[in-house]
Amino acid sequence: MNHDVKPIMTLRHISKRFGATQALDDVSLDIHPGEVQALIGENGAGKSTLIKIMTGIYQPDRGDMRMQGRPIRVGNSQEAQAYGIAAIYQEPMVFPDLNVAENIFISHRNFGPIVRWKQMYQRADDILTQLDIKLDVRQPARGLTLAAQQAVEIAKAISLDARVLIMDEPTASLSAHEVHQLFQLVDRLRKKGVAILFIGHRLEEVFEIADRITVLRDGKLIATHLASQVTTEQVIREMVGREVDEFFAKTTASLGEMVARVENLGRTGVFSGINFDVRQGEVLGFAGLVGSRRTDVGLALFGIEPADEGRIMLEGEEVRIRSPKQALALGVAYMSEDRRQLGLVLPMSITTNITLPTLKSYLNGLGLVQKQKEKSVAQKFKERLSIRTPSLETPVAQLSGGNQQKVMLAKWLNAGPRLLILDEPTRGIDVGAKAEVHQLVDELAEQGLAIIVISSDLPEVLAMSDRILVMREGRQMGIFSRDEATQEVIMTAAMGQNSAVAEAAL
Repeated sequence: MNHDVKPIMTLRHISKRFGATQALDDVSLDIHPGEVQALIGENGAGKSTLIKIMTGIYQPDRGDMRMQGRPIRVGNSQEAQAYGIAAIYQEPMVFPDLNVAENIFISHRNFGPIVRWKQMYQRADDILTQLDIKLDVRQPARGLTLAAQQAVEIAKAISLDARVLIMDEPTASLSAHEVHQLFQLVDRLRKKGVAILFIGHRLEEVFEIADRITVLRDGKLIATHLASQVTTEQVIREMVGREVDEFFAKTTASLGEMVARVENLGRTGVFSGINFDVRQGEVLGFAGLVGSRRTDVGLALFGIEPADEGRIMLEGEEVRIRSPKQALALGVAYMSEDRRQLGLVLPMSITTNITLPTLKSYLNGLGLVQKQKEKSVAQKFKERLSIRTPSLETPVAQLSGGNQQKVMLAKWLNAGPRLLILDEPTRGIDVGAKAEVHQLVDELAEQGLAIIVISSDLPEVLAMSDRILVMREGRQMGIFSRDEATQEVIMTAAMGQNSAVAEAAL
């Protein structure tokens, strides 16, 4: 690999905003032929947005892209393909009812109205041989392993003369042996002069495969290093460089009785070996990168996707939670990360949304809803949570994101839980509303509620939590006290790296 080779693709001053969120802010990047460049960063760093701009799914608000020095505009995936830009993802997009050769050439426009089958099979075989991939070109894709499906996706990219290949979390679902095979394939592509942009969360893999490492944080380019000239610790520091002091000052917890204890909790093929307890007045944070399965633990505790191994105890009594109805009856409430699809009924009023889970308690002897009783409860939560609205009858769809979030919180608080699980409680809301939600959570804990906060925002988890449980790929990597937990310690555990603190937390 020669670092003096001119870049095949350059991105200059790329910026992209979605509403209040600046997803990318003045990002410039050089991508070199015959080189693997790793693109890393926390959840929300801007990696996915950058890939989508490169492949024509999004258009940048500012900035430009060039291929071999010539300006290009990529309006869609076909235009990306024409420029030689291809992407493969964590979940390969093969057609199960087509065979290997058909999948390789599915995107080709130059075959004409009549398919020359013999020629197609021969060309498919040539490409696979060239890449040293041992697959029968006539084999249906349905029977292929995930690793073999990815190999077909790579062969498809090569058949289209891809000069820039983006690999987005390609190892996330592969075994160690399959990762090794994939890396051998990547090495062969590198030797053929293909430029590879590799997005990954496993730092040991990044350092194994990458020639160059680029770090994004909060939509900004932080640094690009030669992999041989940077350490894991330095890269982690760059990934998590934000300060925690932008958040509120948490009240020192006064912990009460044990509310919930989980022992060896698991759900086959999803997560396993989860052990923790949470007390009255405690906020237990759940941290981890995308794919760590934090949300799946919350769904199991609320009975949406029940656990099939281990024990759940509430105030010392073992319980089996098989449905949300059962969870609510036991005093467990779960606020979903997806307020639009799973959290709220947007066309309905604030009052209706708040009382929906406990509607039975508002019925009179004839089974009719007592509107005044409903309204007084909604009014109480409007004042308590400072929900800004012209009327309690306003449809929730008309509220700001922050006020929608408060209505969802009111809905579950109204159920009177002893354990409240908050999944991404500040996703998609502005800084002011975020601070209000943080303050509310702090007050609820002070009042003795046991709270689990699942969040991708690491400074938020650090600021809000008394202890932090870190997960990685469905496994528990440790529980850290507030004193032990720093951004570097949590990220080190989340990425599967060893540290003295992480070893002690297991």
